[in-house]
Amino acid sequence: MASYVGTTLEYYDFLLYGVAAALVFPHLFFVSMDPLAATLSAFGTFAVGYFARPLGAVVFGHYGDKIGRKNILVTTLVLMGTASVLIGLLPTYAQIGMMAPVLLVVLRILQGFAIGGEWGGATLMSMEHAKPKGRGLAVSIVASGGPTGAVLGTLVMTPFSMLPSEEFLSWGWRVPFLISALLMVVGLMIRAKVSESPEYEAARQARVQQAKKAGMPLMTIIRHCKKQVFSGVVGGIAPLAFSTFAAAFLLSYAVTEGHTRTTALVAMTIANVLHIFTTALFGGLSDKTGRRPMMMAGAVAGMVFIWPVFLLVQQGSFSALLLAFVLALPIVQGLMGGAMATWISEKFEAEVRYSGVAVTFQIASTLGAGLSPLIASSLLAASGGTRPEWVALFFGAVCAVSLAAYVFSREQSGNAVDVSADKDELKREPHRANGRDKHAGGGITEPLRPHRKSQAVI
Repeated sequence: MASYVGTTLEYYDFLLYGVAAALVFPHLFFVSMDPLAATLSAFGTFAVGYFARPLGAVVFGHYGDKIGRKNILVTTLVLMGTASVLIGLLPTYAQIGMMAPVLLVVLRILQGFAIGGEWGGATLMSMEHAKPKGRGLAVSIVASGGPTGAVLGTLVMTPFSMLPSEEFLSWGWRVPFLISALLMVVGLMIRAKVSESPEYEAARQARVQQAKKAGMPLMTIIRHCKKQVFSGVVGGIAPLAFSTFAAAFLLSYAVTEGHTRTTALVAMTIANVLHIFTTALFGGLSDKTGRRPMMMAGAVAGMVFIWPVFLLVQQGSFSALLLAFVLALPIVQGLMGGAMATWISEKFEAEVRYSGVAVTFQIASTLGAGLSPLIASSLLAASGGTRPEWVALFFGAVCAVSLAAYVFSREQSGNAVDVSADKDELKREPHRANGRDKHAGGGITEPLRPHRKSQAVI
C-alpha cells in the first residue's frame, strides 16, 4: 500500500504535466508560435521528462542496490513534489519571455530524473515482499498507482478547466500543481514507516557473510544482462506508448475534433478509474496464465483497436469518446501494463535488480511513453490534421514490435529469484552470467532447487 500510494502521488505530478501540455502550455509558454507548432513544442517538453528518466534510473538504481530501496523512494518523492510545486509558481512567456519555457524544461527534467528512480523502487518493494506465486498481483497493484495518479490529476484539474478560459489560463491551472506540496507530505509520512525489502536484505547479508566487495550494479547489468535489458525495452515500448497516447495525444486530439476540455477530461477520468482495476485484474491473472499470454493479448488488441479508437473520437458524442478511451487504457494498456512490471522485474536477481529494472523500464519509457505523443502529433501535422490513420499505423507497428519480444521470450512467472548466486561460479561458467543458453538469451533465474545454481534464461 505504501508503494501504491507513493506511486499514485508521483504519477499525479508527472501526468498532470501531460494534461497541462495539452490544454495550457501552448497558450502560456509558446505564444510566439502558431497553434500547431505551440502544441508540438508543449509535447516536446513533455518528452524531455522521459529523456531524463534513464539518467535517474542509473543514479537511483545504483544507490537503490547499494543502500536499499526505502531511502531512494523518499528522495524521489521529495524531488518530484518540489518540481511540481515550482511549475505551479512558474512565470509565463508574457512575464519573463524565453526564460519561461527554459525553466519549464528544467523542471520537467527534474521530474523525469525523480520518476526514473521511483518506478523501480516502488515495484521492487512490493515484488520482494510478495510470495513468488503472488508477484503479479502485488506488482500490478503498485502499477495501478499510475492510472490512480492520472485520475487524481484529472479530477483536480477538471473543475478548474470549467472556469472561464481567461481565469483558467491565468491561475486555475496552477492550483493542481501547488497541491503537490500537500500530497508530498502525505507520501513522506507513509513511506517513512515502510521496512526495507526482505529479499534485498537477504542478498546484502549474504554478501556480507561471504566477505564480498559489492561491485557496481550498472556495470554488472552492462556485462551480463544485455539481452534481458534489450527484450525488456522492446516489450515495454507498446504498453508505455499507449499510456501517454491516451493521457496526452488522444486528449488533445479530442479537443481539436470538437469535444470540450471538460468533456474530454471527464471521459479520460472514467477510463482511468476502470484502468486502476483492470491493471490489478490482468496482473493477478498473469500469476495464473503467465505474463506472456496477457501481454501478447494486449499487443494484438492494440493492433486491432487502434482503428476504432479514432473513428469513435470523430463521432462527436460523449459515449463514443468514452469508449475510445476505454479501449485504449483499461483494455489495451491494461492487458500489457498489468503484467509488464513483473515481467521485467523477474529478469534480474536482487543484488542488481533495482538498476536492471529501472534502466530497462526507463529506456522503454523514453522510447514509448516519451516520444509517442510527439511522433503522433507530428504525423497528424504532416497530414494537415486530416489523416489520423497515419497515427493508427504508427501505434499498430509499435504493438507489433513489442509482440515479437513477448513471443520470443521464455515464461518465468512465479519463479523464485536467486539472491546469492556464487559470482565465482559465474566466472567459471560465463555462459550463465551472460544468459547464453543455447535455447534462450539471458534473463532471470530458474526456480531455486536444493544444491543447484541458477541458470539465466529470458
